[in-house]
Amino acid sequence: MESQSDNATLVERLFKAGAHFGFSKSRRHPSFVRHIFGSKNSNDIIDLEKTAVALSAAKTFVEKMGRDGKNILIAGTKPEVRSFVEEQAKKAGIAYVTERWVGGLLTNFHQMRKRVERLEKLEDEKAKGALDVYTKKERLGIDEEIRALEHMFNGIRTLKQLPDLVFIVDSRHEETALLEARKLGIPVVALSGSDCDVSKIAYPIPANDSVLQSITFFVEEILSAFKRGREEFQLKGKTEVQAAPKETK
Repeated sequence: MESQSDNATLVERLFKAGAHFGFSKSRRHPSFVRHIFGSKNSNDIIDLEKTAVALSAAKTFVEKMGRDGKNILIAGTKPEVRSFVEEQAKKAGIAYVTERWVGGLLTNFHQMRKRVERLEKLEDEKAKGALDVYTKKERLGIDEEIRALEHMFNGIRTLKQLPDLVFIVDSRHEETALLEARKLGIPVVALSGSDCDVSKIAYPIPANDSVLQSITFFVEEILSAFKRGREEFQLKGKTEVQAAPKETK
């Protein structure tokens, strides 16, 4: 449990990241009212004390998921965050969606996996020269299909089964991802601005979700927590292997 001084330091870091800026009061979602500190020039100011509590709870949960060997998917498809989210996801070794969320990605996951398998099959055949038997026009068509599949599914190649957790950057923008996760009972951690419905999110983080500096802060915090947990899981696995009794011949 964090001390008061730890909490004060976190609030200060949140303030420096600009996490307190909300949208205009006219855009505020009713469910967000309890997270509002006040307003300035008709714009909402988010209560960073509550943001700090929500972030700490989300980090604790995410770290436990990593410690239990669970997998996570991050969704951040807004143009201004795509490259950063992809970069951080790759560093963390997790699945990601940074282009358009394909409807059914979770609720029709079996079919999505077939598309990934199709992509990998075409890439393998191309690398081995197996596509040389086709005409130039046919090869161009296959190349176009590969590019389209890469664009849509490149980030979920490693996702062999449904994720145990979905981390969403801007729950209003990623509404389809949120709805699919909820339908399947997959817990969601979401960075949510003052225009978001936070009532249906397991771990909402009320904060500025429209400025890259703020988004960067939260993505790094959540993924760092997951990596800490996963490192413990991996270390535990190595320890158990080393401690296992050797078979006698």
